[in-house]
Amino acid sequence: MGGLKLNLKYFDIKEEVAKAIKKNKPVVALESTIISHGMPYPRNIEVAKKLEETIRDRGVTPATIAIIDGIIKIGLNEKELEFMGTDKNILKASRMDLPIVIAKKSNAATTVAGTMIAANLAGIKVFVTGGIGGVHRHAQETFDISADLQELSKTNVAVVCAGPKAILDLSLTLEYLETFGVPLVGYQTDELPSFYSRKSGIKIPYRVDTAKEAALIMKAKWDLGLQGGVLITNPIPEEYSMNEEEIKSIINKAIEDSEKLGIKGKELTPFLLSRIKDLSKGESLQANIELVLNNAKVGAEIAKEFYNLSNF
Repeated sequence: MGGLKLNLKYFDIKEEVAKAIKKNKPVVALESTIISHGMPYPRNIEVAKKLEETIRDRGVTPATIAIIDGIIKIGLNEKELEFMGTDKNILKASRMDLPIVIAKKSNAATTVAGTMIAANLAGIKVFVTGGIGGVHRHAQETFDISADLQELSKTNVAVVCAGPKAILDLSLTLEYLETFGVPLVGYQTDELPSFYSRKSGIKIPYRVDTAKEAALIMKAKWDLGLQGGVLITNPIPEEYSMNEEEIKSIINKAIEDSEKLGIKGKELTPFLLSRIKDLSKGESLQANIELVLNNAKVGAEIAKEFYNLSNF
């Protein structure tokens, strides 16, 4: 996993995580935006704990990342998890926000990009999330492109997800990743998963069928000195996958509602996810929970395989 490469003035590493990093044991990073902005209370706390439990059950140490009072927390205790899941003034921290949030001693949930930065500084090489940000629809006019994509091109962390969030322009997101040289692989799939659904109609260039194959790609990339992450897309389990046409219709309605209300920028994704939950009568929330738990299982296995390759 690599040793610590951070200024301890800005970090607080949970003892369990610090021990695992020091001993070069497998660790999986988890983001906190899903807790503070992605799911309603108390489901958010339940899912956060279940994610950590799922990873621990596979012999890997979980590290949920957040910023509390301007300190980057690598691993949260129960009280901190509860705070992140209930406080109404939690900001969202991506790359541009990190120095400001830290300097102002604010509280913030880390996005995919923010979590990747913190994980990499701590020497954690595998990060599990639900879905990544990407190129928003109509980005040709709005230039609304998630910082997650740039982070994947520059920060050496593998991200396990269920594809880009379904609210995005998936084809343009793939074009962007290709332009910036981000290796994209499907885990036991030849088709790009679209978050709530296993299907998107978009082929992806490479497939892996085992955690070891994914770990070998990570190792080869970084051994060659190639900067940036690896994106591993893992489809939602079949039994929880939503009907592709049905979810498309719901997403289109949610986007239409956001445009009428003039919602943009950082507020857009939380609004759309909440609106989709309401329009799907809670089905999308259950799908979100199941897909991220599934990603945790796969991410833990990849972290173990990468640890084995790096140490033996």
